[in-house]
Amino acid sequence: MTFTPDRKAGLDRLAEFAPRSGSAYASNRNYDDGVPEDGMLSNVSQLSPWLHAGLLSEREVILAALNEHGPGKAEKFIAEVFWRVYFKGYLEQRPSVWDAYKQGRDGALIAVENNSGLAKVYEEAVAGRTGIEAFDQWVRELVQTGYLHNHARMWFASVWIFTLKLDWQLGADFFLRHLMDGDAASNTLSWRWVAGLHTKGKNYAARASNIKRYTERRDGGPLSAEGLNEDPEPLSEETEHQRQKLDLPEAPPEDAFDAPFALLLHDEAASHVPLDLPKAPAAVIGAARPKARSTGEVGELAAKFATGAVENGAAEAASAFDCPALTWEAGANLKDLISEVGVERLAVPYLPTGWTRDALMPGIAPLAEAGSTITLLGDLDRLTWPHARAGFFRVKKEIPGILGELGLAPGD
Repeated sequence: MTFTPDRKAGLDRLAEFAPRSGSAYASNRNYDDGVPEDGMLSNVSQLSPWLHAGLLSEREVILAALNEHGPGKAEKFIAEVFWRVYFKGYLEQRPSVWDAYKQGRDGALIAVENNSGLAKVYEEAVAGRTGIEAFDQWVRELVQTGYLHNHARMWFASVWIFTLKLDWQLGADFFLRHLMDGDAASNTLSWRWVAGLHTKGKNYAARASNIKRYTERRDGGPLSAEGLNEDPEPLSEETEHQRQKLDLPEAPPEDAFDAPFALLLHDEAASHVPLDLPKAPAAVIGAARPKARSTGEVGELAAKFATGAVENGAAEAASAFDCPALTWEAGANLKDLISEVGVERLAVPYLPTGWTRDALMPGIAPLAEAGSTITLLGDLDRLTWPHARAGFFRVKKEIPGILGELGLAPGD
């Protein structure tokens, strides 16, 4: 598998996969075919690393599928893309879920340190030495490639929680540290969904027969998963995460860009192209913070992809706008940095609830409080997030209307 952290590679993968994003995707997406020796998987898009980094936008991915197949045949793929948008909108309205995850993760890590038996189970799990063939194989694939098939992620989480009896937040942390597409919203809420916390009382149980069926096309044959807890009780929690009213920034008027400004590119918005700026910035600032994903060590592939995406995106933007590219290092004063290029205003792609916001907002806040920032939020997010109040079904019902409002139709 090759995931090059630049926009061109993402566009190339999109062009390669788009012809298969219709009925072929709907029929084959659940099969975990393993790691191909040469090239990428054919039955799933594997676009998530580029989407998470903002090198591609959900809008252009949806449009590519529509242009190839139309809304009917591309319906399943488009719905899966909307799951990403839904998760972000849901977490925006329940930021306490993210805060609780971080607290729970830290508490679970302390528990591991203080309990030798628990520590042994955890260490065997993250090393892929549980004796459950399928699970151990997925651990190796995750660490060695920085990617894991979505169906395998669900099975993995179920085995982690219900068979190995490990804290779900430790598993979510393990994913964040190694997945190139380590998205705070999608990752956290997917683990909660498997556990039975996202949709209360409805958990996901991995079954050996299901794993065997959907891994049968692997080169070495299907994966075995003996000894699973196939009838687990869902987890519960005392905290009730109340929904908060969305407070989204208004779309900036075009004259907001009249005065010189710098553009910030970060881990979730590493390319200027999807931002569609009305005017050129006077400077581009790259701010990659992959270490903020976890208090533990972040995997080499995940860190390299994130850092490379921002570095390449900043270089491409600087070339496109014929302006300097700067790097905002962690701990440096952002106001002083933009002053170096003679600007006082900063255009900031929206920082969603999660580790990217945690890492960058403290440094951006003084500029925001002084009215010196321009917040950029895409129309797809702006239209979808208000519907992400509960389950995905509400968003799914709105997809045709949202696409119509965006003017997304074949040929657009």
